[in-house]
Amino acid sequence: MGSFPASLRGSLEAAIADCHLSLTGKTILTEAATGPYVVTPVLAAMADAKHVFAYTKSGPYGSIEDVRDRTLTLAQLCGVAERISIVSSLNEEIVQRADIITNSGHLRPIDHRKIAWFKDGAVVPLMYEAWEFRDSDVDLEACRKRNIAVAGTNETHPAVNVFSFLGPMAILLLENAGLIVRGAQILLLCDNPFKPFLLKALTAAGAKVDLCQEIPLEGPAYQAVVVALTPKPTDVLSIEDLEQLASLWPKALVARFWGDLDNEAMANAKLRFYPQHVDRGHMGILPSALGFEPIVRLQCGGLKVGQILSDGGTGDCGFVQRL
Repeated sequence: MGSFPASLRGSLEAAIADCHLSLTGKTILTEAATGPYVVTPVLAAMADAKHVFAYTKSGPYGSIEDVRDRTLTLAQLCGVAERISIVSSLNEEIVQRADIITNSGHLRPIDHRKIAWFKDGAVVPLMYEAWEFRDSDVDLEACRKRNIAVAGTNETHPAVNVFSFLGPMAILLLENAGLIVRGAQILLLCDNPFKPFLLKALTAAGAKVDLCQEIPLEGPAYQAVVVALTPKPTDVLSIEDLEQLASLWPKALVARFWGDLDNEAMANAKLRFYPQHVDRGHMGILPSALGFEPIVRLQCGGLKVGQILSDGGTGDCGFVQRL
């Protein structure tokens, strides 16, 4: 299963200190997951949570037993294993005990059935920015009827600073696709706050970058088109858009950073694209591809939002993004 980096406990402690995360007296319901996301329940316990319930389930990324073993191994290394319970089923008794319920992958959807089990005053921190919210993740109407506070995480807050990892993620995505970034002509399609971070990193890596929100009518011989467009109900580029790309730059790599694209339509247009499969609404590369640090920062920031909401909004200091 692999060991943990020697620096990981220090990274967890530093993130907790930078965010002034304190969950004293609070019960947390979050997920137990694989890869760098193993840190989430451990962060909560290290921040002095009364107890942490970490829900997991079998899937393509590992068995329940593997997730339990890895989570508790890290928890033991950090001295907090006694405050974490790994659970593989959710019931009313567990959910009712939670003061903070994170909007983490295994817990989604947080639907009206689960919300009916919430105690009065429970809160839901989104473990991402408010503008990334998906209706399928949380039933906001059911939360509002129960006066359950829901809010996003300011990922650009200096103590979190997750957006600083976006550029390295884009570079790694291109390198994984076989592109040499230095000297490459790149068209960056972006319509969201990712823009300055992606542009700065790609330029610093030696690429020649043109930034647009839609496909231009002309341009140099781009070697790659980085698609970083906000997901919407339909694909972010239409069949006509893809055909235009293929007509203008038939040899360009379509790098799928963010925004849904249709595989069949790209194949029919004879476009080269990477990755070959991306779940709808998700990124083509996750922060976890860079290791533990971006996930430590992201999850700590999300838990900080939970702390602030649970405390009635006190001590915000710019962490919270309201929906």
